[in-house]
Amino acid sequence: MSIPIALTIAGSDSGGGAGIQADLKTFSALGVYGASVITALTAQNTKGVTGIHDVPADFITAQIDAVFSDLDVRAVKIGMVARGEAIDAIVTGLDRWSPPHVVFDPVMVATSGDRLLSSDAVDALRSKLFPRAHLITPNLPEAAALLDESIASSEQEIEQQGRRLLALGCPAVLIKGGHGHGPESTDYLIDANAVIRLAAPRIATSNTHGTGCSLSSAIAAGLARGHTLERSVRDAKAFVSAAIAAADRLKVGHGHGPIHHFHAFYT
Repeated sequence: MSIPIALTIAGSDSGGGAGIQADLKTFSALGVYGASVITALTAQNTKGVTGIHDVPADFITAQIDAVFSDLDVRAVKIGMVARGEAIDAIVTGLDRWSPPHVVFDPVMVATSGDRLLSSDAVDALRSKLFPRAHLITPNLPEAAALLDESIASSEQEIEQQGRRLLALGCPAVLIKGGHGHGPESTDYLIDANAVIRLAAPRIATSNTHGTGCSLSSAIAAGLARGHTLERSVRDAKAFVSAAIAAADRLKVGHGHGPIHHFHAFYT
């Protein structure tokens, strides 16, 4: 049996709700075989992160080469990369293996609003990773941080920031509206030709850990299956919305719990 293969390049979440673990769960739920390259280990649970151990850049390279030299990877999802040497290792690997699709989720801003990356690392993301990605998926605070601007507060401002992000070298951007307000959570898929508005009801739950990771990996899964970018984004939005809606069925931890990746399979 032939199965589409996707690769996640991200950090490990020991609590299982985000990062590599969320990505692999998403791939599996959507019928895609998942491979992984771990960039950092975290000591983490539903209440927060208590420690981070970075993986050396040469071992990131070794993982990338091991996966691509054997597996037919059709799409890559990249999560948070905080160090310049890790960015360089990933960029070199992408150039060497040229995967058909690259989705980059630039995790830069914590839920508290704190910046997670230094200005030097942000510059490296913009100048090195953006031109090699086919889609970037920032939320509203991350889009603003990437542009050194205030957070967009209107649809017009979101579209304008999307256009300015495109000018950094990536052909498409999905600005996620989960940090917005109102009864709907609206995302905007923007490329040189169009703006596609994707709305879903905003769900009242505190169990949203791993939402951004899961959305970007769901998009990568759709691309690995041969779907168009628009269909992959629409399907990913529907998958994550359903996983959030079912999140309260899980009782995991004492803080912000995970979304329910396998809601369609559990009774």
